[in-house]
Amino acid sequence: MEKKKLWTKDFSCITLATILSAIGGEAMSLPVSLLVFDETQSAFLSSLVMICGVLPDVILPVFIAPFIDKGGKKKWIVGLDFLLAVLYAGMGIWISGHTFMFVLYLLFTLAVGTISVVYRLAYAAWYPDLIPLGMEQKGYSISSMLYPTVIIVMSPISAFLYEKLAMEQIFFLVSGITLLSVFIESLIMEKQTRSSQTYTLQQYCTDIREGFSYLKKEKGLRNIYTNMGVMQGTSSGMGIITQVYYQTQPYLSVTMLGFLISSEMVGRLFGGLLQYTKEVPAKKRYAFTKFVYLFYSLVDTVILFLPYPAMLVSRFACGGLGVSSATIRESAVQSYLPEQMRARVNAFFNVLFAVGGVFFQFLAGALGQIMPYRAVAVLLGIVGIGSVFFLIVLPAKENRPVYEAQRTEVNHEDITR
Repeated sequence: MEKKKLWTKDFSCITLATILSAIGGEAMSLPVSLLVFDETQSAFLSSLVMICGVLPDVILPVFIAPFIDKGGKKKWIVGLDFLLAVLYAGMGIWISGHTFMFVLYLLFTLAVGTISVVYRLAYAAWYPDLIPLGMEQKGYSISSMLYPTVIIVMSPISAFLYEKLAMEQIFFLVSGITLLSVFIESLIMEKQTRSSQTYTLQQYCTDIREGFSYLKKEKGLRNIYTNMGVMQGTSSGMGIITQVYYQTQPYLSVTMLGFLISSEMVGRLFGGLLQYTKEVPAKKRYAFTKFVYLFYSLVDTVILFLPYPAMLVSRFACGGLGVSSATIRESAVQSYLPEQMRARVNAFFNVLFAVGGVFFQFLAGALGQIMPYRAVAVLLGIVGIGSVFFLIVLPAKENRPVYEAQRTEVNHEDITR
């Protein structure tokens, strides 16, 4: 029997293209953020730029997902990356002859956020098809390691670029990186799409209803992703509380906060490598993820009461366990979902994540004005524990089949570039 191989040409190309896209995104986002604050000296205006980057996540995914599900995903990935390259180049040309305009960067961030929402939906729907059958956990472990690695490497590099290069030069550089990503993506092969009918408004409305009907029947999926929305939201709130706690305690510092964040990133890398080398059996996925979710929420509850070395160790453990559970969840859920429903279902939950993140960030900030920071952290941790108990632990009958899902044989014939 032929041994299964993960690193096929298509998987290698999507991995390399993803690395280049991530490098371009990190090389661009930090300089833009630094420039806006340097020019405006306003934290509020800087936050407006950040908010514009996530606003499209609140509602756009639900409306665009049916179009992605109906056709080939490759055209979306290649087309959107090409559009980003043109946008970067256009910004570089414009700012080379004009002074700083805050509104321009506001619109630029909104445009990038809009393109990114559609890109992520198409990518999430296409990526499972590029992983060889039976290699799902290894494939997603690679995916889970890419962004932490890029962030660790590119954060100092992007700051260096901002100090040494003119802003238009950075835009041109990132445009070139993105065009290289487009070229590599164009080499990937895709299954032939058989439907050539015109997509009508009636079909679009039907597809929207189909997505809601599918979710209505799938209680396990709803439980899992509602819990993730709550946990990601409370984690975002904890990020705010942890930052201000470090800034207000005499025995802590911003540098120590940086090491805390880095320890979690290193944990993610370690966890991703472990997932790549050791497969978690399908029958053990549910029990493993229950443990991870409870551990993560418990650490959030007590972390601000720990001595600094214990904080570092706990964040490292959360990073490793968190990326492991995320890899298992994504490989299981994307195997469980029908191919023609992936973008729509992912879209609904992207909206849920965005709303949860905004809500808990606002809640954490508001509570931090009237309560001790440690008390806010405890409250957020308790909310996370309650979510895991009621949405993951109790409804085991509905959740277990999703975590134990495995892909069946896929027909790889009729593929085209």
